[in-house]
Amino acid sequence: MSLPQDPMILLSYVNTKLRDEYPSLRELCQSLCEDEDDLRRRLAEVDYEYDETLNRFV
Repeated sequence: MSLPQDPMILLSYVNTKLRDEYPSLRELCQSLCEDEDDLRRRLAEVDYEYDETLNRFV
């Protein structure tokens, strides 16, 4: 399954996965075979960055 293309749907999808299934962004990306830097860049384009302490994009 590929990640959603729409940035806001992607944000919601990733944060839900982080909340419910993965203890870190690194583990989420490894499990989904996604590039962590690319995911960070895509969400940074809509002014969200990963907060390691909260384990979510804010």
